[in-house]
Amino acid sequence: MGKKLTSRAEDYSKWYNELVVKADLAENSGVRGCMVIKPYGFAIWEKMQAQLDKMFKETGHENAYFPLFIPKSYLSKEASHVEGFAKECAVVTHYRLKNAEDGSGIVVDEDAKLEEELIVRPTSETIIWDTYRRWIQSYRDLPLLINQWANVVRWEMRTRLFLRTAEFLWQEGHTAHATEKEAMEEAEQMMHVYAEFAEDYMAVPVIKGTKTESERFAGAEETFCIEALMQDGKALQAGTSHFLGQNFAKAFDVKFANKEGKQDHVWATSWGVSTRLMGALIMTHSDDNGLVLPPKLAPIQVVIVPIYKGQEQLDAIAEKVNPLVKELRSKGITVKFDSRDTHKPGFKFNEYELKGVPVRLAIGQRDLENGTYEVARRDTLEKQSVAADEVVNKVVSLMNEIQESIHNKALAHRTSHITEVESYDEFKKVLEEKGGFVSAHWDGTIATEDKIKEETKATIRCIPIDVKKEAGECMVTGKPSSNRVLFAKAY
Repeated sequence: MGKKLTSRAEDYSKWYNELVVKADLAENSGVRGCMVIKPYGFAIWEKMQAQLDKMFKETGHENAYFPLFIPKSYLSKEASHVEGFAKECAVVTHYRLKNAEDGSGIVVDEDAKLEEELIVRPTSETIIWDTYRRWIQSYRDLPLLINQWANVVRWEMRTRLFLRTAEFLWQEGHTAHATEKEAMEEAEQMMHVYAEFAEDYMAVPVIKGTKTESERFAGAEETFCIEALMQDGKALQAGTSHFLGQNFAKAFDVKFANKEGKQDHVWATSWGVSTRLMGALIMTHSDDNGLVLPPKLAPIQVVIVPIYKGQEQLDAIAEKVNPLVKELRSKGITVKFDSRDTHKPGFKFNEYELKGVPVRLAIGQRDLENGTYEVARRDTLEKQSVAADEVVNKVVSLMNEIQESIHNKALAHRTSHITEVESYDEFKKVLEEKGGFVSAHWDGTIATEDKIKEETKATIRCIPIDVKKEAGECMVTGKPSSNRVLFAKAY
């Protein structure tokens, strides 16, 4: 499998980049800033997508699809929205190419200039709300609960696979409601859906909260979020849900006749998670040997590696293993029997360890004679010999044990890296020496928030919603503070 990974302690960033490539998750493409997601990486994303899609549909949402291109004039209709995305937009100006007259290659046909430039969607609020104007006439058309799975483009020059790329995959929900209360409840509900997915499927503990005014989504009146903590002490925003008020409805004149027959603008939300979740998954659980995947999202949950000499021994092992494979699959467990004769068992052990397969079974001639399997779990690297007639129950129980174990390990790490401070000096010391989330009082002003960001590179990740409010004094200005907020350096 080549040389070992750089250790996390030596260079966390290099470790991450090497792991993504060596574990066959993704690679850089011929287009600057864009990535190729390889089959193994995409298989993980597909499992994420399938579970999220199920959860969206269980909460009443339907999937649709909207255009990749957005007329430039649409983006201009909501002032704060266009301001938030203007510097990240890719713009289409022409619709045709031609051969250069001097034979040097293909050039843009200047006679094929678009009457109005098209923006490659950075997000779809504007094109969707232009569409909703035609779909919504009456309170009977509400609520409108739509989600789309799509790609978006936000021009990035400093990129990192999964975490920050010019093009990425995501889902974006866009809903319309008759009342402010309904829309706010929807935005909050989707934050809870994201949190449930992160905790129960990704085994990533998250903190639920709201964003400060300066950290909100462009065009939102409130942004709910889930924040995760990576092993290097940096935070990662894992999902956001936005209450948009009536801003987009007014910008695109989306009105409905209420039950009293009066015209009113609808209330809106939008919410999304992206392939950034892949980065969160990798950085929360993985170790110096490679990926550590939660069983619920692992493309291969169990791999069986035969140890044999000659075709006769392999045939005997296969005869023993094939019924086991069928039985495990009947219990919903994905299994791979790796009988390739092109690689030695040691190579395969390293390969599946690097790829984070939760459970590895090995069986050789001695195991055949003894009626046993060697069972190894990826998260702890522990191995034990298990009787063949007990191996199915063992594997089934390990699926739950590993899922819970890696969540608890991540939770313990996060708990030990939330530090309460009272003074600005203490705040700076914790940030530099320990990292993680720093819980501190803040006076609620953008000026103080900007000062802290400029001087320490730390931002307010969220105002937690699941903690008791505690009044105090801002660590910077000494002014009254109604509650502690969580700061961190972040991806």
